[in-house]
Amino acid sequence: MRLNKFFVLLTIIPTLALGQKKAQKWLDTSLTFEERIHHLVKAMTLKEKIAQLDSGSPEVKRLDIPEYNWWNEALHGVARNGKSTVFPQAIGLAATFDPVLAKQVASAISDEARAKFNISQSIGNRGQYAGLTFWTPNVNIFRDPRWGRGQETYGEDPYLTSQMGVAFVKGLQGNHPKYLKSAACAKHFAVHSGPEELRHHFNANPSKKDLYETYLPAFEALVKQANVEGVMSAYNAVYGVPAGSSEFLLKETLRKSWGFDGYIVSDCGALGDIFKGHKQVKTMPEAAAVALKAGVNLNCGYVYNGALEKAVQQGLVSEELIDTRLKQLLKTRFKLGFFDPKEANPYNAIPTSVIHSDDHIALARKTAQKSIVLLKNKNHTLPLDKNIKVPYVTGPFASSSDVLLANYYGMTTNLVSVLEGIADKVSLGTSLNYRMGALPFNKNLNPKNWAPNVAKTADAVIAVVGLSADFEGEEVDAIASPNKGDKKDLKLPQNQIDYVKEMAAKKKGPLILVVASGSAVALGELYDLADAIVLMWYPGEQGGNAVADVLFGDVSPSGHLPVTFPKSVAQLPPFEDYSMQGRTYKYMEEEPLFPFGFGLSYTDFKFSNVQISEEKIKKKDSFTVSCSVANNGKVDGEEVVQLYLVPLNSNKDLPKYQLLKFKRIEIQKNTSKTVSFNLEAKDLFQVNKEGKKTWIKGKYKLVVANALPSKRSQDLGAALPISTTVEFK
Repeated sequence: MRLNKFFVLLTIIPTLALGQKKAQKWLDTSLTFEERIHHLVKAMTLKEKIAQLDSGSPEVKRLDIPEYNWWNEALHGVARNGKSTVFPQAIGLAATFDPVLAKQVASAISDEARAKFNISQSIGNRGQYAGLTFWTPNVNIFRDPRWGRGQETYGEDPYLTSQMGVAFVKGLQGNHPKYLKSAACAKHFAVHSGPEELRHHFNANPSKKDLYETYLPAFEALVKQANVEGVMSAYNAVYGVPAGSSEFLLKETLRKSWGFDGYIVSDCGALGDIFKGHKQVKTMPEAAAVALKAGVNLNCGYVYNGALEKAVQQGLVSEELIDTRLKQLLKTRFKLGFFDPKEANPYNAIPTSVIHSDDHIALARKTAQKSIVLLKNKNHTLPLDKNIKVPYVTGPFASSSDVLLANYYGMTTNLVSVLEGIADKVSLGTSLNYRMGALPFNKNLNPKNWAPNVAKTADAVIAVVGLSADFEGEEVDAIASPNKGDKKDLKLPQNQIDYVKEMAAKKKGPLILVVASGSAVALGELYDLADAIVLMWYPGEQGGNAVADVLFGDVSPSGHLPVTFPKSVAQLPPFEDYSMQGRTYKYMEEEPLFPFGFGLSYTDFKFSNVQISEEKIKKKDSFTVSCSVANNGKVDGEEVVQLYLVPLNSNKDLPKYQLLKFKRIEIQKNTSKTVSFNLEAKDLFQVNKEGKKTWIKGKYKLVVANALPSKRSQDLGAALPISTTVEFK
């Protein structure tokens, strides 16, 4: 009898387990995501709900909810998660002016991310940086070159930032109608660009015009055009209210005005700033409550887990509001396929062979090539002959791999320094010489430095100077910075300047500066001393090969500046001032060292025959601007054709210049192409003092150029711009 009872139990237990699974309707793929999420949240306790609002979301075993950590980075490659392809830093990608390329890069990154995620899951790694929710891209405006994190952005122009950001998000998220390949996140919302030292208590108080003309457009574009899955709130306050508790930003603007339907995450530790730094409230439960009410779904930090239950007990928030925020948050995990059979999501079939594949390495090299900006080329110093007899490669970053990586980087077994790239490029009979010559940031410790004297013997000196992410970057990471990641001035470190000057005084052949940086550098007297200047940014794992490709003429340089290079910090308004007056190419009054959009080539481009389909434009019109672009040089090349709006009336509230459109084109030598820009009147609306987009009548110039159409650009060797006059009726 007892034996029969035992066999009955063996039969019943699996049946009960099967029934329990069926009762878990959130695992029923025949239901919609919304229905499944409703059932899941209904089954959870308050403590379980609150725990899921933390970026380190724990497992709920009884409900088949696996552990998941939301914090992951993919700024220019899968970051902080082992082996992956390292692409050029975001500011370098922006210098390509190539949204198609940006999407290709992001698609490669998300392919690697999916493959790596599957491997991580298989070994039980569910920790930080092992997920698919990437807190990328950074679409803050690089309004001041002193900001250390400006390297993470797409530059100073809202339109360029929008175009590159939208493309990057689309590449990360994929195009499946149901599932996300990975989830992108626009950060830091909003009006956030330094100083790093003040970010935990700083209040940004921009004019309404600057807010809607400069600081918000890229975020709006990512929401409306790319359906970005996440938005991260900033550390700072805006108009006196911390960004993470701002109902104006999160509820009124992001959710209601723009129709954002994704999740909102706080920057890490930012909700603690609500009561510690900004002192908006006095207690942690109050901070949790105001953030939840404003719309923050996910807390990277300690406030929700530490105080949200108390906030409910104190009547500051309701459990129903927690349910609402959690449902929105869980939707992202469902869209990533975390609660579905693995085979249901096609992105799970991406093979591990894509990780650091030959194709991705080639793409990293191609991107770096297109990002490099030629700033000076006196008497056609470049390109160099590969059979050069005695080249001298020197400088603190000539053999550095760290300078390739920038910040928020991944790992690779294939870092190619500039020295290695050049060594692989020149003839095997070349007497290549190398000495570091100067330390990156400190004074030279040995007064008997022979390195400058080597310049006497060299047919060409290639000096790799600049900065690194140790010197400019985020507050917590820039360990060599005396200013918490920001820069106090725009010059190179003095010991680098002194070293270059010594070589310039002793050199036999031309002096070529290769500058590594994530921001504008004021070269001062070094500009005059150098025969050629190449800006490589932080170029990723293939940076050395890409630089050598350009230096020796296998590739004609085609990058253009996404930021203005001032001559000195004296040309800038105070760092803490968020007014755009005097800032960026749009409002800067003084002559810069290098203008926005500038970049030289090894060939000669000429613009001609500009035409416009309508000379008098009404506010509902569409029209076309076209021109001919000729390559009159001796090599094939790529060019970035830029279209600017320049007001001819005396309205001082309008930008002096406004980038309307751009196109990267490839033109073979001794040929020409017609380039057309299709515009709608909405492209020409201006933001008034009240922050409203309005049609401002008057006469304007539409200018086609390959750099900001200014006298300085012409003095530096940019192509002669062409223009046509239009009237807004």
